[in-house]
Amino acid sequence: MVSHDSSSSAAGFTAVRDGRVLRVTITNPGRKNAISYQTMVALGDTFLAVADDPAVRVILLTGDGGDFCTGADLAADANGITPEMTMDAANRLVRAIVDTPVPVIARIRGAAAGVGVGIALAADLVYAADDSYLLLAFINIGLMPDGGAAALVAAAAGRPLANEMALLGKRLPATAAKQAGLLTAALPVDELDGAVEAAVDKIAAGPRRALELTKKALNLATLTALDEVLAAEKSGQVELLESADFREGAAAMLGKRKAVFAD
Repeated sequence: MVSHDSSSSAAGFTAVRDGRVLRVTITNPGRKNAISYQTMVALGDTFLAVADDPAVRVILLTGDGGDFCTGADLAADANGITPEMTMDAANRLVRAIVDTPVPVIARIRGAAAGVGVGIALAADLVYAADDSYLLLAFINIGLMPDGGAAALVAAAAGRPLANEMALLGKRLPATAAKQAGLLTAALPVDELDGAVEAAVDKIAAGPRRALELTKKALNLATLTALDEVLAAEKSGQVELLESADFREGAAAMLGKRKAVFAD
């Protein structure tokens, strides 16, 4: 059995065992739960370790404070972390959420943006407050979606919405995301935790092997192209992170102005 109990947020998250439930919380609220390279690596380790812990039946993934996750914390990764390393860590984390043998429930408050969209939608059940939103704003700073978002959005909601989110870079309110099939539920804030805990309790009382095989079959039916998409996102994003368009997009974002990309 692997011990997951931890109350330390030094790694950017906590993972606490609560009976048959592993409660994982991203803990960087001062940066709207932007996620660093080190946190992505450690989170991936945590999800993969569940395969060796037969006592765990369900994982609850959420963010501390008012947001779920607003993407990669590139400021924290400025020293010695290459674009290839960041993309490998993000891809490994998303793949780990999909591959962990037990159901993963994501609870969204506020923003799920950037790689946070992929992390949330890699979960098996996704509950969101009705005032929260999903945002793939990569195009606004000269980048492309990553974290498997190209596969995960299209698998749940289809190509038209995936194109709208990725190419226009506009936020998608949780209520619209629910209507499109991206979320399990979009609920008033005061009803969110009750619905999440009811789902957690239901799965925690379930049969581990049946849960595992059910999850595996559903993923085989819906995410057959995930590995190819993750590879394409890595290749494209590494190129774009080194481009003049990204430098302009980042400078424009920091300067709170509209980016002017090359002709």
